[in-house]
Amino acid sequence: MDWINSSGHVISVSTSLTNSTGVPTPAPKAIIAAALFMSFIIGAVSNGLYLWMLKFKMQRTVNTLLFFHLILSYFISTLILPFMAISFLQDNHWAFGSVLCKVFNSTLSVSMFASVFFLSAISVDRYYLILHPVWSQQHRTPRWASRIAFRIWISATILSMPYLVFRKTHNDRKGKIKCQNNYIMSADWESEEHQTLGQWVHTACFVGRFLLGFLLPFLVIVFCYKRVATKMREKGLFKSSKPFKVMLTAVISFFVCWMPYHVYSGLVLTKSQPLFLHLTLGLAVVTISFNTVISPILYLFTGENFTVFKKSVLALFKSTFSDDSSTERTQTLNSDI
Repeated sequence: MDWINSSGHVISVSTSLTNSTGVPTPAPKAIIAAALFMSFIIGAVSNGLYLWMLKFKMQRTVNTLLFFHLILSYFISTLILPFMAISFLQDNHWAFGSVLCKVFNSTLSVSMFASVFFLSAISVDRYYLILHPVWSQQHRTPRWASRIAFRIWISATILSMPYLVFRKTHNDRKGKIKCQNNYIMSADWESEEHQTLGQWVHTACFVGRFLLGFLLPFLVIVFCYKRVATKMREKGLFKSSKPFKVMLTAVISFFVCWMPYHVYSGLVLTKSQPLFLHLTLGLAVVTISFNTVISPILYLFTGENFTVFKKSVLALFKSTFSDDSSTERTQTLNSDI
């Protein structure tokens, strides 16, 4: 049976994948490990710069607060990537102990849920700002955004608790230590009765993760985007829609980057063919790495044209994440009501 991390980053596939001659192929694992190391280096630097700018160089607004926590969820994920890469290089051997096996994987799960929820919160914030400007002027404050951020982190932590419980280390038949999900909470992983129970628990976890961590947030995002786009088209506000385009970029990158992971999770659950599973695994690792590293960089340039390269970094951040254009749209809509 194949095992995956339930946090958004693939850690181990216990079934060896072989080529047509039946000989194990280590090259894909090396490629995946290299992608994870590169994601760590680029992501730690870029996301760290984002956090510093948003925290210390930008005015504290609803927009900067929500994006700060979104980038924070990406940053947390990147810090754990080197450990995942080392595990891949050692044929999925986990050398960091049982405690870190639980902590790292549950932390990645928290980051995954948090990033999805913050993207949803940003979309809902745009929805209320454009369609309910009077309410936004009365209630949309940094303190309100801080409370939303706190609740999102709490919700993400609660949803990740099962993976803190299920994640275990154990010795396989080759003498390697594996960090895997033990859905049956028993030392006997091989009995038929426990395998059946584990399959049901695995299915429940997959369905819950897919619904709460992908499908429902995506439907919320699409609904908000559609209503906002319609309203902005009616009022002719597309020329000053930089925050809106930043949100749209985040939504598209979220869908493209996370969909392969959930497809891969479904294939593992259904015990798909090893070759197809392996190809999907590689795609999922690449797209997840793209999400945590490249997506934040895209936010900067989505709201600007090519003259952005003539601006300083601080001016670029202010142009992208400030609430000035949002306030202007709110006032315009408010005057039309």
